[in-house]
Amino acid sequence: MSVTADPLALRGAEAAAKLALLREALAQSGAGAIRLRGEDWFAWATGGAELQAPGGCESGAAELLVTADEACVLTDEVEGERLRQEEVPAGFTFHIAPWTEPELHQTYTLGAARGGAVLSDRPHNGDQPLPASLKLRRMVLGAEEQDRYRALGRAAAEAIGEALRAARPDWTEYQLAGEGARALLRRGIQPALVLAAGERRSAQWRRPTPSHEPLGGRATLACCARRHGLVARLSRSASFGAAPSGQDELLRLESTGLDAIRPGASLGAVYHAFEAAYRHANRPDAIRERRQGGIAGYQACELAASPSTATGLETGMAFAFNPGFEGIGIEDTFLLGGAGLENLTLDPQWPAANIGGRARPLWLELT
Repeated sequence: MSVTADPLALRGAEAAAKLALLREALAQSGAGAIRLRGEDWFAWATGGAELQAPGGCESGAAELLVTADEACVLTDEVEGERLRQEEVPAGFTFHIAPWTEPELHQTYTLGAARGGAVLSDRPHNGDQPLPASLKLRRMVLGAEEQDRYRALGRAAAEAIGEALRAARPDWTEYQLAGEGARALLRRGIQPALVLAAGERRSAQWRRPTPSHEPLGGRATLACCARRHGLVARLSRSASFGAAPSGQDELLRLESTGLDAIRPGASLGAVYHAFEAAYRHANRPDAIRERRQGGIAGYQACELAASPSTATGLETGMAFAFNPGFEGIGIEDTFLLGGAGLENLTLDPQWPAANIGGRARPLWLELT
């Protein structure tokens, strides 16, 4: 299968399967329609259509309305034809309204629901939330989604590695973040989030946003990279000289948590595995200093791991965890397959160590 071309005809079969799941949820709930407002759900349902919502907006240029006999894109005259020709596969109709009259979409929705309830990912105007079972199905990725995720992960890892290899101690954190964003965009990837930190601020803050401060002796670059709706997360670190101590200990800690990701286990059990690893490393409080991560996919974190997250893990789910302490951290995006965890953001050109049978990234020592 050609992931790069990603023709609309190929995505049409995937979208049809997604619509069947949505209609099954409709039938089980007795509702009249499902209205998907978020670009994450839009991408999922259409097999990877990209809307690129404006910054600060949860919704993009279109929504999707699904009933028992129609799948309709609700959009405006500005976006309609582009979406029809470039993003949305066959099998969808379009309701196009002037951007100044969005209330026409609401009128159309109520008519299509025929008096029944409207379920929504972002409910308002009397909508009801989507059933939890449908949210869980979204987290189990199909073969086409997995292939797109692999291509995204490889490209994102290459981009972050490229940016860090170009870094210099006198660069500001903004320069490094900009180089990371540039490298992602060159590969057709949206930099949904790019974090960069130098020596001082990476030790001070657990989640440092970029600043005008020079990097100094160390640099860390992390990103949430989005393409076709899927989000890959990873971080890499480099030092201008010897790498800091503690990375071997962190990699062993991470390995304990990753080993707990297996079909049938709960997401809470993974959290507790990380918690035990922190205690074993004599850092029992470090787990509370940052969110550890959880299930990944069409959001950077579809569902966060916590002590009480009972959601069961299934083959086909993706995961991203970012354990860390004392200014060092690590993160990659993994897919749970039949043979265990597959690292989607592996960069074969990056220095690595074999930890628990997995190639895990080390600090890159630059001169």
